[in-house]
Amino acid sequence: MATIYLDNSATTPMHPSVIEKMTHAMTTFYGNPSSVHHLGRESHAQLTKARQQLAKSIHANEDDIILTSGGTEGDNTAIFQTAYARQSLGKHIITSSVEHPAVSSCMTRLAEEGFAITYLPVNAKGELTIEQVSEALREDTILVSLMWTNNETGVMFPIKEVADLLQEHQAYFHTDAVQAYGIEEIDVTECPVDLLSVSGHKINGPKGTGFLYVKSGLSLPSFMVGGDQEEKRRAGTENLPGIIGLAEAATLLTTSEKADRQARYLEFQEMIINRLESEDIDFEVNGQTSHKSAHILNLWFKGISSNMLLMHLDLKGVAISIGSACTAGTIKPSHVLEAMDVVGCQRATESVRLSFGYSNTPEEITEFLDLLVPILKRLAK
Repeated sequence: MATIYLDNSATTPMHPSVIEKMTHAMTTFYGNPSSVHHLGRESHAQLTKARQQLAKSIHANEDDIILTSGGTEGDNTAIFQTAYARQSLGKHIITSSVEHPAVSSCMTRLAEEGFAITYLPVNAKGELTIEQVSEALREDTILVSLMWTNNETGVMFPIKEVADLLQEHQAYFHTDAVQAYGIEEIDVTECPVDLLSVSGHKINGPKGTGFLYVKSGLSLPSFMVGGDQEEKRRAGTENLPGIIGLAEAATLLTTSEKADRQARYLEFQEMIINRLESEDIDFEVNGQTSHKSAHILNLWFKGISSNMLLMHLDLKGVAISIGSACTAGTIKPSHVLEAMDVVGCQRATESVRLSFGYSNTPEEITEFLDLLVPILKRLAK
């Protein structure tokens, strides 16, 4: 039974080119990048090259890139270290009610430590406005942390507008760009965020890799302590094969490639919605807005348990999800959909997320629909 993989927001399969680059690196560049002998210098040269490629992908300076183990470390570093380093200026932080657990869990801990956290609500479409951020700002606000693209609905927040707003305020602006980096054009010279987190395994790179962009001039204490790696900003011997794989995955994401993927994913969304409508399936798109990523489609199938639908599709070889992969194994409803649900219905327990990747094809989507529709009709009886 062939697998139809539609859970790319949770993780993506590594691109063959990434695997090739990493395999070569593991057998060739095995010296410690901090060593002064020739093997170390060769590894350090590869590390520098990878950092330059990653910086170029967001139009940043290479010195602004801290290599991390992924989005969670990037988010934790940006949030905790900003809070602790700047608490003499205030202890107020602004975030949203629909952030990834890598952000929201930080906020929970900081609240326990005496920081004041403002959680901005979203509307029924999952949207948040610049006016909300402006109204929530206080003199003692030291950090605003908002995701670029929501990992469950694909709804995008007004990141550039928030970045522009904060230019005249003391607050640092951090964005979790994990879901945006692989498909949206990101230019930190045009969108002046202070801190930006990225994860490798969301862009067909290796797990356990990522980077944190820290705007030139910002100084944060090291989150990981030990050695002097990353210019004393993140201790620990660098995972060079993984970093080379991450850089290769980023390099593959050219402007034209991103545009092609967006067009293809929008085609997939149209195929799915048209088929469901033609079959008279009772459904709604969660996060139906013009500010939405093409690679995520979150669907509410009214009256059908998302857990039951997930199980039936899994038995047919179809991989989808019902929320964030970081809450897998729990039976809690999606906190994102709960935040959007203003009428108290069962949306949060009757919705599933489809997320597309570079290897998906129209033929695969058709096969998926041929499996999905009969299951939905059976479960609706």
